[in-house]
Amino acid sequence: MIVITTPTGDIGRQVLDRVLSSGEPVRVIARDSSRLPEHVRAQVEVVEGSHADADTIAKALQGADSLFWLVPPAAFRDAGPAGSYYLDFTRAAAREAASRGVRMVHVTSLGHKHGYDGVAGLLSAALGMDELIESTGVQYRALALPFFMENVLHQTQPISDQGVFSMANIADRPLLTVATQDVAAVAAGLLLDTTWNGQARVPLVSPDGLTPDAMAEIISETLGRTVRYQQVPLAEFQAQMVQRGASPSLAQDMADMINAQNNGIYDAEPRDPASATATDFRRWCQNVLKPAVQS
Repeated sequence: MIVITTPTGDIGRQVLDRVLSSGEPVRVIARDSSRLPEHVRAQVEVVEGSHADADTIAKALQGADSLFWLVPPAAFRDAGPAGSYYLDFTRAAAREAASRGVRMVHVTSLGHKHGYDGVAGLLSAALGMDELIESTGVQYRALALPFFMENVLHQTQPISDQGVFSMANIADRPLLTVATQDVAAVAAGLLLDTTWNGQARVPLVSPDGLTPDAMAEIISETLGRTVRYQQVPLAEFQAQMVQRGASPSLAQDMADMINAQNNGIYDAEPRDPASATATDFRRWCQNVLKPAVQS
């Protein structure tokens, strides 16, 4: 039995689709089962509730072999500091999985916690979660990820209307990226593979390391019109988040994360050629961004 969290989220949904196609029995944890497509509800066992809840996770892991774990980012919009949120959300699941011999495949950040000297907001929270999971003795594979290409999808309107996309990342500094479809493919493969054991990190990075300026060039070439990158000052980015309804804690954690990206946190974790994923930014723009902009 394979248990999957966040089955309606971007990554969780793709993991679920891949695992279902294998024919393996699947159980999902969902706050609202009505959000699952009808064809999915017909194929899976559903445990309703939050996967942060100890009783819910205990019920879901009965008779399970493996668990896909992802802390949902939207849930802490009104919460306090991300470090506490990640640990509180994960503690029961890690202990329950360890006690039952359930192997975990979980999503985390690229960059060793002890390889970067600085506060990293959401990334520090994810790396702290890794230490908690490791301390339980559970067998796991940690998918260590950089910046999601899908974050650019939040910019489809300004790209379409103004020919610009903006972030607080340094314009001429390479920003490592990954496509969620590649994350889902690796996660599903690990969930279905019964041969691995122990504890290990699995860095996943696209084969190209582009600066935001270079991303803008590729977006321009893909769309056939000029799109430029606009770097927003970090303090302005943080203030905009609060104006849009984010809690001060979340805005600070986001700003600290971007500052860490700008200062090379992703480079703190060694990688080998096996870390390279299939989808480069140009292919992602052609297959995902272009249809989104044109829709």
